[in-house]
Amino acid sequence: MTITLRDLLNDGKVHVLDGAMGTMLYAKGFFLNVCYDELNLKQPKLVQEVHEAYVRAGAEILETNTFGANPVKLGSYGLADDTEKINQAAAELARRAAAGRASVAGAIGPLGVRIEPFGPTSREEAFAHFQRQVRGLIAGGVDGFILETFSDVDEIHEALRAVRSLSDLPVIAQMTIGDDGLTHYGTGPETFAKQLTAWGADAVGVNCSVGPAGVLEAVEKLVKATDRPISAVPNAGLPKDVGDRKIYLASPEYRAATPARGGVARDGHGARGRGRGAAVGPLVLGREAGQG
Repeated sequence: MTITLRDLLNDGKVHVLDGAMGTMLYAKGFFLNVCYDELNLKQPKLVQEVHEAYVRAGAEILETNTFGANPVKLGSYGLADDTEKINQAAAELARRAAAGRASVAGAIGPLGVRIEPFGPTSREEAFAHFQRQVRGLIAGGVDGFILETFSDVDEIHEALRAVRSLSDLPVIAQMTIGDDGLTHYGTGPETFAKQLTAWGADAVGVNCSVGPAGVLEAVEKLVKATDRPISAVPNAGLPKDVGDRKIYLASPEYRAATPARGGVARDGHGARGRGRGAAVGPLVLGREAGQG
């Protein structure tokens, strides 16, 4: 039986997301001057192999290789006209790799430009940009969407509106925070959790950010502010000054131990992460270091 994202969101259990696509592609020799999203067209076998490796590792949810596949970011590579094609191809690759053993979520990241009132891009323009990406992902057969690494609640609102204008598939909406526990624009987890819930997100969470410990602290606030499933998708965090060296302290063992520190989920039932899961709640989504 094919697993869908809605099934996973509704079963009240802990689930594990895949690892970062960008990190894996970089390790395979594709440096940062390459458009990773275009690899869905130019190196489809390679992208599919990364997805398949995560399925073998136990991932229950695969993200499409589309974190930057919006027309604004693609435009910097001269690829804006291929937005729908790139997103559709990415969804099809993830779907084939999942082979019914994992759900496929269409990944949507920020546009890479500031929207009003902080920048020249209007909210309606942002909405239209996100719509193009959503159309491609739907055509490729995603089970739902994951909006990730947003700092501006107005921008993620436009992304969510774009999804809802074209689909009723479930949406996981995630913000990113800094060392102070706030987004770049100063919004706290309690505030954006309530906003994302009111706007119709099916799950609310944080990703990337400042490592497992900081993400867990945010999750402890999220569970008090929303009745939606919680997602926690930390990276390896930031390096710490140890003597005259900068060292990443988020080892696999540390990441595995962080969920246990959280204790009890909001519904009163103990919920521990497994593998790369690193948070507390009915939905735990783990992700390796690196973005995309």
